[in-house]
Amino acid sequence: QVQLVESGGGLVQAGGSLRLSCTASRSIFSINSMGWYRQAPGKQRELVATITRLSNTNYADALKGRFTIDRDNAKNTVYLQMNSLKPEDTAVYYCNAVLDFLNFWGQGTQVTVSS
Repeated sequence: QVQLVESGGGLVQAGGSLRLSCTASRSIFSINSMGWYRQAPGKQRELVATITRLSNTNYADALKGRFTIDRDNAKNTVYLQMNSLKPEDTAVYYCNAVLDFLNFWGQGTQVTVSS
């Protein structure tokens, strides 16, 4: 099992940047995949980005070029750098880990982008 704690959310103006962090309760070196998902009010949870243990990355097409995912195995932390934020990026952002074919989720962190 693994517990995930997100941080770094908040209120930002359109065009601004935020960096989200997800810290795991155990070493992430052996975790197959970690990632970020988001859920806006009234919408389904959607993929933002994932990164494998070999640091291969995958992004939602609409977010490529603005969002960057990376990981620091020494700190057991995965990051999401979000640039040029838009009001439509407003959502709760969730950290995800896939370990032994099971999905684990953090509690989420709110990101609000004002116009």
